[in-house]
Amino acid sequence: MHLEISNLYKQFLTKQGPLLALENINLHVETGELVCAVGASGSGKSTLLRLVAGLDQPTEGSITVDGVPIMGPGSDRGMVFQKYTLYPWMTVQKNVESGLKLQGMEAIQRRQRASYYLEMVGLAGFARALPKELSGGMKQRVAIARALACQPKILLMDEPFGALDVQTKEAMQLFLLDLWQRTHCTILMITHDVEEAVFLSQRIYVMTARPGTIQTEVHVELPMPRHYEIKRTQDFLSYKNAIIDRLRT
Repeated sequence: MHLEISNLYKQFLTKQGPLLALENINLHVETGELVCAVGASGSGKSTLLRLVAGLDQPTEGSITVDGVPIMGPGSDRGMVFQKYTLYPWMTVQKNVESGLKLQGMEAIQRRQRASYYLEMVGLAGFARALPKELSGGMKQRVAIARALACQPKILLMDEPFGALDVQTKEAMQLFLLDLWQRTHCTILMITHDVEEAVFLSQRIYVMTARPGTIQTEVHVELPMPRHYEIKRTQDFLSYKNAIIDRLRT
């Protein structure tokens, strides 16, 4: 898998005139990487992810997956939003099956695939539950299972833990790292949380405020697997402080 974003611009037309949200974005993600784009509010992070997902079109530039231009949404890209976007009237099992049903997969295969990914995210015992019966962290696990069930080439995550309390957020970060290492999935995630980006990523793209540009690329050379103790190390704090300084400028 190779995601390539080249010379990307995105401009919106507003009542006050043209608004340039993204300017000359260049980045890439390779097979099996976990890459974060980090920036303050207004840096165009969510706009960037929507463009990669095919939910919007760039003003200029190109986005390709394995050399194929992105023209709209596709099963090669799975999306996980900050809000859980689960169907409240469907059971957990049916929520995970929903994308597979849209792809035309037979019912037996859908059940088997969905059950596998519910087991993968630790929610096999909640297959018959409704979303309202789940905690926030559990709902987000269902959303991740639903995206992975379609077996996309890359998983796109739009601040997926931003709505969670601190303890649940930390637990979900560990869960995501464990899931990433077990499934070898490719992930592009956006976040405003510098500590989260350093803890999760192999590489980080630091974005400026509007118009959003790539200010720098940071290779995070911290050992794997990562545990919370690493956040107290000098190496971790050095990465975190360097990125915060970049954002302030």
